[in-house]
Amino acid sequence: MSILIKKGKVIDPASGCEEVLDILIEGECIKKIDENIKSPNAKLIDAEGKVVIPGLVDMHTHLRQPGREDEETIRTGSLAAAKGGFTTICCMPNTNPPVDTPAVVNYIYREAKKWGVVEVLPVGAITVGRKGERLSEMGRLKKAGVVGFSDDGSWVVDSHLMRRAFEYTKMLNVPVISHCEDHSLSKGGVMNEGYYSTLLGLPGIPAEAEEIAVFRDLTLLKLTNCKLHIAHISTRGAVELVKKAKKDNLKVTSEVTPHHLTLSDEAVKSFDTNTKVNPPLRDKSDIQALKIGLKEGIIDVIATDHAPHAQQEKELGYPDAPCGIIGLETALSLVIKELVEPGVLTFKDAVAKLTINPSRILGIDRGEIKEGGMANLAIVDLSRVWEVKEEDFLSLSKNSPFIGWNLPAKVELTIFKGKLVYSEELERMRKL
Repeated sequence: MSILIKKGKVIDPASGCEEVLDILIEGECIKKIDENIKSPNAKLIDAEGKVVIPGLVDMHTHLRQPGREDEETIRTGSLAAAKGGFTTICCMPNTNPPVDTPAVVNYIYREAKKWGVVEVLPVGAITVGRKGERLSEMGRLKKAGVVGFSDDGSWVVDSHLMRRAFEYTKMLNVPVISHCEDHSLSKGGVMNEGYYSTLLGLPGIPAEAEEIAVFRDLTLLKLTNCKLHIAHISTRGAVELVKKAKKDNLKVTSEVTPHHLTLSDEAVKSFDTNTKVNPPLRDKSDIQALKIGLKEGIIDVIATDHAPHAQQEKELGYPDAPCGIIGLETALSLVIKELVEPGVLTFKDAVAKLTINPSRILGIDRGEIKEGGMANLAIVDLSRVWEVKEEDFLSLSKNSPFIGWNLPAKVELTIFKGKLVYSEELERMRKL
């Protein structure tokens, strides 16, 4: 079926396009981008007054399948992604079993093809079982289809082992995505170490737990000249380390999450376990440094770190509850609220950090609006304000600190490979 999107403001950071145009989709691809396109047999979508952007790309999603299908599945996670405007998501390897064999990679691709509504790309484990003791069979995992390697949730402590991982990924031309956390410093901590941890009597995690790990990985990067991507950067010290590394022309990129841009450690005063994340919510000065890092191009990507958890686990006391919140359905709106509306980033620059930048880091042909390219698009009403409601989440889990917030900008339609995969009408039909 052909689809004709009429009179939307097309914003494509990859090409610099920012003008009102029509887009004709035939099959899985974009056939034509121009003014006043006519196609009598196409399904018409009126996008006047709306923006049309590339389908968003999330480098850091936890889908929990296999192993914790009570928290999320490839099906529910991909539905949540589509509602948030994402058409490509990279699922992290800390599943049960972890993504450390081709069999698990193949399983994820099969399930995604059968049940998913958007593209799901697996990230492979750096080490077997994510135990930090022995490298996974990286060549076989790459051949099976992983787009990067990470022991997310764990930092590879053994520097010699991490050096070898860097050398292998250099040959395979994929990035290492490092969860930078020195567990000897963070062990037992449940929030940022500082004024509020002292006030609340909760054990803290110092910024240095992240910064020491970032420094080590950057030192190994200088030795090996591979591609290093630092996950969920959260401290001003880490931003400074990455800034210096970029000046030294090292191949380092980094990401920040919307919640680390929105909430500070002061939010933990509520003892709401939905404020418990890893790395922890940091000081307001760290948030300011993260925003400057985005503005100056030190931080390349905004990623959700979508981390669903079962309600009964999040209802435990703060020290015992697991870290993580869901983020796919609120990410774009939070970015607009915290970065675009205050003038930290233009809308086009913000979209770049959610589309073309992660695509280029991963080496995938996504995140663009171009003739002949994949028809992965989102149509967004920037003027619309919506309330975050627990019952409206398509994610299987509901652990969000933003429930009850009014957020700007609503994704109205998401198109993946030329097929409408999210609209409010589709959502209503699925609930019937």
